[in-house]
Parts: sequence; structure tokens; C-alpha cells
Amino acid sequence: MTKNLIATIDDYARTQPDKVVYDVQGTKHTYAELKAYSDALAAHIDTLDLPDAPIIVFGGQTFEMIATFLGVVKSGRAYIPIDTHSPNERLTMINEIAEPAAAIAVVDLPTGVGSTPVITSDQLAAIFATPVDYTADHAVSGDDDYYIIFTSGTTGKPKGVQISHDNLVSYVDWMLSDDFGLPAQPNSLSQPPYSFDLSVMDVYPTLALGGTLYALPKAVTDDFKQLFAALPTLPINVWVSTPSFMDICLLEPKFNAENLPSLTHFLFCGEELTHKTAATLKKRFPAARIFNTYGPTETCVAVTQVEITDDALAKYDRLPIGYVKADTQMLVVDENGEPVANGTEGELIIAGPSVSKGYLNNPEKTANAFFELDGQRAYHSGDIGTMDDDGLFRYRGRVDFQIKMHGYRIELEEVNHFLAQQQHIEQAVAVPKYDKEHKVTQMIAYVVPKENDFESAFALTTAIKKDLQGMMMEYMIPQRFVYQTSLPLTPNGKIDVKSIIKEVNPE
Repeated sequence: MTKNLIATIDDYARTQPDKVVYDVQGTKHTYAELKAYSDALAAHIDTLDLPDAPIIVFGGQTFEMIATFLGVVKSGRAYIPIDTHSPNERLTMINEIAEPAAAIAVVDLPTGVGSTPVITSDQLAAIFATPVDYTADHAVSGDDDYYIIFTSGTTGKPKGVQISHDNLVSYVDWMLSDDFGLPAQPNSLSQPPYSFDLSVMDVYPTLALGGTLYALPKAVTDDFKQLFAALPTLPINVWVSTPSFMDICLLEPKFNAENLPSLTHFLFCGEELTHKTAATLKKRFPAARIFNTYGPTETCVAVTQVEITDDALAKYDRLPIGYVKADTQMLVVDENGEPVANGTEGELIIAGPSVSKGYLNNPEKTANAFFELDGQRAYHSGDIGTMDDDGLFRYRGRVDFQIKMHGYRIELEEVNHFLAQQQHIEQAVAVPKYDKEHKVTQMIAYVVPKENDFESAFALTTAIKKDLQGMMMEYMIPQRFVYQTSLPLTPNGKIDVKSIIKEVNPE
């Protein structure tokens, strides 16, 4: 059992200082460097007269990001990771909501952050280059926030999920248990952006075990030629990604055990793992272990797991999400919050030591989603599921209009909020398109456009998408636009979203 995650990671600088902790396209950094860099940053933060508030960390897939995270938590503060591919408006909104003590620009900020103090990339490089003798005696611990990840919100404003040190330890200890049987010192793929909590699945179990992170920057993963050239060069044995990213990799026929013989573990989270993806992967890597996991950001990455074996593939058309981890309770309840009979659909309620204390500076939404159950923090997931007699859980969809696409959680209401702000749109609603395996493959916007002079619907769509790129995350922009003279309404005068969803997804 891990008592102090920061001390556990730091100790590898003593026991294996020259061990590579981070490798990005051949550029390597050691555990000794990780401790030296993070100590230097923590010491510098201690000299600043900062309020007791989290610190924004802006950057991409680099060693300096990981070192900055550790430096921030050693100073006794939580970090808020924001990826370089976020639109400026998101950075601005997070800064307003979080009221951070400071922002650290691992790469230069693309926009201002008001009166928030900023440590620039040049200043950070100078701090890292100056060795210090530092004792982490006031680092984040216990119920202190360790990180805060902002997820999609229903009013255009993202919500900051607070994850404490103890939340994270509960998750990491489970990952290090016999449930997964990870290698002693894993060589792990580090592909999801650090602003996406799936990245926690590769970063912290690997660091806790003294392993090595092999990073794939977005520039590589976005270019299939670069991606397929890079994959066989990675000596990884643990794979972490969304199923959607795996679908991309499976487009390469040479992505198999012959060319990646070290791969022993595949871990999936973030969206539904389809039977087709798992079956194809199992054929390519017959000896590897494939795990399907499930969990909202609010419960620290994942709380259930099941190994997808040949027997499981033969037994289930739609793969189960697994068994709940030992320290956690998951219930299926009806609309009154009462447990339902096994096999009956209901909302998934999660209670245990990895459940967040709530949303940063948002008591109203915290009160709506979080509560206490049997003396433990509990969370209304908004997910629909069932539980078998043996405790195996199955996912059935969303209570509301929140979707998962390509691993990202998207509130359709947030997408609608930004569509409504676009200059060429009079009225719009975004709906999901599902495939036969119940996976969201597209987001389609039904739009009533304003009068315009565009020569074609294609030209109008191009202009709308260009505008939206500056307003919202790229993955939130609908892939298709369907233009209408009006949208259907419910008897209450609201847009009849359900009827549009049925039109997009005819039975």
C-alpha cells in the first residue's frame, strides 16, 4: 500500500538515479533529473508570496510537464493541467473559475490570464537548471487536492474535478494489484494529453513502479505515417489509450505481436470498448492481456476492470465494464435512489476512497452530483448500467445527453452553447450518431442558419467550423452539419432533441 506517492516517486532518485523515467522520441530523462527539476521548482514556488490555491500548468507531452506537476504538489498545491491544443477561451474560462495562485507556462501561453502571476517558459528553464537542496516537508498529502482536471460543463463552462492525494493513491494501489498484474518496472505508452484523466492511468502507476514513460506527442499521433513508423520503435510492454486510438493503430497491418513483441498489457478506458476492436486486437496480440475499465473523472480514472479473454469474446456481444475495485462500492439504483434487482437497468452510483470531494469553486453542481453513502463519498455517475449476480457490471448508456466520443466526455449542451454563439447560426442542436456496436462515431449538428451569401452548404460549414475552432476544443466540434429551415419542438416549446436523435439513428 502506498502511503505517500510523492515520496515513493522521489525515492527512485536514490535507488535508481540513472534509470530513464521519460523518453520522448529518443530524448531521455532520468529519475535523478525528475527529482532535481521538481525540487528546484518547489523551492522557487516557496519563495513566492502566493495564496493557497491551485496552479495552472500549460504545456504538451514533455518531461518538463511531468517535472512541473511534481514540483507543484511538492510545494503543497494542486496542479491544473491544460493542453497546448486547448482554445484560448478555455484557458481563460479555467483561469476565471479556478482563481489559481499562478500559471506555469511550460510552453508560452497563447493568451493573457489577467492578474494571475505567470512563470514563463524561459524562467522555468532557468529554475530547472539551478540545483537546490530541498526537503518536501509540506507536500500535498491526505485529502489535499493533488490535481484538478476540467471536464465539459452544461452551460459552456467546464467543471474542475478535484482529485486528492488519497483519491489518487486508492487508484494507483488498485492498478498495482493482482487485478492487472503489471510488469515490475513497466515501459508504458504515454499518449493521452495530460489534461485528459486517462493520462493518469499511464503516468502514476508507471512512476510508482519506477518504470519508464514513452511519450507520443500529438504531432506524431495526428500523422498516421509518423505514428506507424514510431510504434515499432517503442519497447513498451504496457499500452494505455482509448479504444478509438486503438482503432487507428489497427489500420496498420504491421501493428501486431511480431513487430511489437514486448507488449503484454493493453488497458482501455474513456469510452466503450467494442467487441470488434477487442477481437481484432486479440488476434494481433494473442498472448497479451486486454483489460476493459470504466470510471468517471470524478472517481479518479476508473473503478472497474475485466480482462477480455477469448472466452469473454465468445460469451459477450457487448463487452462488460467489469468488477468494481476492492475498496469501492458500486450500486445500480432507480430514479428514487433505491437499489434495483440484479440485471435491471438503473443509474450507476459509485462510493469509496477514490471519489472526488467535488467541483472546484462550484458548490451547486457539487451538491447535485456528490453525496454521502455509508460514511463514504459517493457520486451520481449519470451512466446507465446493470449488475449481474456475480457482481459483473455492464454499461448501457447515459441518463442525460452526455456522450463519449474518441475517449473524450462531451456535454451536448456545452456544444449547443457554442453553436448558438456562432455568427452564422440562428438555432442549432448537436446529436450523436451511433454505430451498431453502440459507439458514438460522429456528432451531427442540426442547424437553422442565418441569412447568408455563401455559395454552398460546404462553404457555410467551412466558415462555421473555422469560427468554432477559436471557441471550443477541437474534439467538441461536430463532424457534420445538417441545415434545416426549422427544428422540431416539444409541446413545451423546447427543441425536440430526442426526435432528432431518432432521425439520425433509425432503428
